[in-house]
Amino acid sequence: MIDCIAMVVETSIRVGTAAANFVANPIVPAWILGGNPVARLELLSSSADGTASTYYWDCTAGRFNWFYSFDETLHILEGSVTLKFPSGATRRVVAGDTIFFPAGSRAEWTVDNYVRKLAFCRTPVPGYLTFARQLVRRVRRMISGDSGKEGTGLL
Repeated sequence: MIDCIAMVVETSIRVGTAAANFVANPIVPAWILGGNPVARLELLSSSADGTASTYYWDCTAGRFNWFYSFDETLHILEGSVTLKFPSGATRRVVAGDTIFFPAGSRAEWTVDNYVRKLAFCRTPVPGYLTFARQLVRRVRRMISGDSGKEGTGLL
């Protein structure tokens, strides 16, 4: 006999258009290559398991390196930035553009005036944990008789 434990997840759906509540988010001093960039952020949401979060982030003029320890998808909301990649290639990213930085990547940022972005950050889950989660989901579907066509949001 298999004991099934129901896991209740406390949910809080938030909707609003309140003014941004930015806090200081200094760039690592050793990363700064020029100027005096001042960065700020506001946490908008965070997943219950702590692996995903969403932020507003902004920065004034300056040039700096950025090293990504997590996956980040960003969407430029205002301003622009020139990105220089390790290959030497450069790309100007402006309001409306979206870019993905996988964990372990890096880029040199040059902010001429100001940039504000919406950032979706996710800590990659090791492959063995992803496999284990998929296995648990399959077993649950087999036990419950669920075809798995609709997501349950569990695990």
